[in-house]
Order: sequence, then C-alpha cells, then structure tokens
Amino acid sequence: MNVSEVMTTNVQSCRSNDTLECAAQLMWERDCGCLPVCAPADGIEHIVGVITDRDICMRALFSGVPLRELQVQEAMAKQVLTCRPDDTLEHAEKVMRGGRVRRLPVVREDGVLAGLISLADLAREAVRDSVSSHKALSEMDVGDTLAAICMPPVQAQSPSG
Repeated sequence: MNVSEVMTTNVQSCRSNDTLECAAQLMWERDCGCLPVCAPADGIEHIVGVITDRDICMRALFSGVPLRELQVQEAMAKQVLTCRPDDTLEHAEKVMRGGRVRRLPVVREDGVLAGLISLADLAREAVRDSVSSHKALSEMDVGDTLAAICMPPVQAQSPSG
C-alpha cells in the first residue's frame, strides 16, 4: 500500500514569517499538532520546515515573549524529513522511526506539498489490515515505531552505575 492511500491531503500550512500566535491559532482551528512551513521558490510553494505545537510551547516558555512577537522561523524544524505519495507505508514508517518523528510531509517530485502522513494514519491502517491476509504493516510494527520515536536520545541518558 502507498502513502497516497492513507495520507491527509487537505493540509494547512504556514509561512516562516508568520507569528507563532498565527501558527497556534491555525493548529487550534484545524485540530492538528503540526504544520508544514512553506515558502515560494520559482513561483512554486516548497516546504522549508515543520512546526509542532510542542515547538511553539517550548519557544514560548524559554523566550518569555508573547507568541505574537515571535516568528515561526524561530521555532520550526528546518531539517525536514519527507516522503513521496508513491512510497510504501513501510518506507514512511522507517523514515519516521529513523528520524524520531510522528508526522511526515508528503511532497511531490517537484517539491510541492501533497499531504501529510502521521503515525496515527499508520496505526489506523494497521488495525484495518489486521483482518487481511496480506498485511502492509502490523500493529506491532507501528508500536515498535512509536517506542523508537519516544526513546530518550542517547546523549540525554545518564550513565549507569
């Protein structure tokens, strides 16, 4: 099964010069925890980052400045992992696991945002697949991916002993 079959296609995005207040408001209105950040290049909107509700909260906490005074570019992840609509679900899951992310922007070959796939999308598909004889991915695979994503970074773990 391909990413295009389970991804969300009606994805809200924001710009890097939008305020964090604007991004938070969009997330609230759309009931989502992540926005791709897009910018025009050669007349085409390309993804340049991703911002999550956690990014906004952490930036607000450590800056002590109102969200309306901070820009998305100050809090967004600039190194963005992506996948393509024709990638397999297994590939998307591996990218999520390796990058320790719960959501992946889906981009077309020209770099334009086509959608977003989340770990929740994979979990729903694994449950649907659980009754199928030919499974694209299992509930255990998704659980293992979630565990890998939630694992504390190696450098943050204290040495034993």
